[in-house]
Amino acid sequence: MNKKTLWIGAAALAAASLAAAQTTPAASAAPVAASPATPTPKTAGDGIAEYRAMLADGNPADLFEAKGEGLWTTRRGPKAATLEKCDLGKGPGVVKGAFVELPRWFADTQKVQDLESRLVTCMQTLQGFDAAEIAKTRFGQGEQVNVTALATWVAAESRGLRFNLPQGHPEEQRSYEIGKRVFFFRGGTHDFSCASCHGEEGKRIRLQDLPILTRNPGDGVGFAAWPAYRVSNGEMWSMQLRLNDCFRQQRFPFPTFGSEITVALGTYMGVNARGAQSVAPAIKR
Repeated sequence: MNKKTLWIGAAALAAASLAAAQTTPAASAAPVAASPATPTPKTAGDGIAEYRAMLADGNPADLFEAKGEGLWTTRRGPKAATLEKCDLGKGPGVVKGAFVELPRWFADTQKVQDLESRLVTCMQTLQGFDAAEIAKTRFGQGEQVNVTALATWVAAESRGLRFNLPQGHPEEQRSYEIGKRVFFFRGGTHDFSCASCHGEEGKRIRLQDLPILTRNPGDGVGFAAWPAYRVSNGEMWSMQLRLNDCFRQQRFPFPTFGSEITVALGTYMGVNARGAQSVAPAIKR
């Protein structure tokens, strides 16, 4: 067979194939599969949120909450009394809704107090404990363990409510301004402030995005999440301990428990969080 014959045969075969393709009904053509949508990449914050969601089912904070509830009605201290007459700002014994309105001014102490310092006041006046001794006790030891448990339960009673700190008293307004100055004050060996971590978009530490605490209504996973259980060290952290650790990271001297500075920082962040829903007691990495 010569080359001319091969070319003629190949041409005829191609023509026949083209004709067959043209006479095939369009309906019989196989459907073309759609390309799968490209998934949106997860951010580090998304991953942390999923991690927290998985841990939240069975949050160990529930154990501290139960302990705090029991402590509230247990006769303790030199006076063998309960805390059921403790006034957290909404009247003696009223717990629900108190957490989301603290810190606030209290006429009996002539101070703006946060939840923990107010609980210690009640432990002293109603039960006879020494408030100064409790303040000197290290976190996680002695009566500080009970203060944290009580704060966890009180916070849980306001879960889902929105922060609405009062600012009607001049001392409450003063506390806010002091807290604002402290929040933006730069110092320490590293020359940074609270605002260095919590005053701008896009800040993170390790893999965790840092909430902005200067905005109104603020970030519900920031101020509105403490007390919280810290998975990384297996401990329940109150807001006083959280602030104490922030001072440590700034390389500042540790503040006194319930000091005016720590309460003022709580006032500043709490007022900025007005309208944010409380999720405390939460769970943290």
